Amino acid sequence: MLNEVYSQTKEQMEKSIESLKRDYKTLRTGKVSVNILDNIKVDYYGTMTDLSQVGSVLATDATTITISPWEKNLLGTIEKAIQTANIGVNPNNNGEVIKLFFPPMTVEQRQETAKQAKIMTDNAKVAIRNIRQNANTKIKNMLKDKEITEDDNKKAQDEIQKITDGFVAKADETLKSKEKEILTV
Repeated sequence: MLNEVYSQTKEQMEKSIESLKRDYKTLRTGKVSVNILDNIKVDYYGTMTDLSQVGSVLATDATTITISPWEKNLLGTIEKAIQTANIGVNPNNNGEVIKLFFPPMTVEQRQETAKQAKIMTDNAKVAIRNIRQNANTKIKNMLKDKEITEDDNKKAQDEIQKITDGFVAKADETLKSKEKEILTV
């Protein structure tokens, strides 16, 4: 019974770490990545669709992303969606493709991006702590329903705290490596 709570807790905390890593992909580092466009949606015949679903998105070099829509009539819509997303560049539409030219990042931009990464990490830690709180509530309910003893309750809460500490440390390690990637010129 308690092992089930432990495994659910680990699984949910692992999902928080995975979500954090996905969030990191939307941040800009020294080399431009197509993941910076992941959150951009385009109005595709009345349905909000991911940009990657309406054309090919390629990083042609370290500072340029090229978007080739499958239907040329989408060029204007894609251009508006990118401008609305405010990712720090203006789209260049040549009638065939849209190119995004990212200037090299300044030190201030790198520091600002590192701050955004820290905020994302803090949010992941809050999620991890909420998962811990839910697990502890389940354990307290088991004690209240006399499914476990007082000693089991104490051991279980200690185990949940160990699991939580491990995942918080994992989030911090992830942040350290991301900050290094962001701040390296």
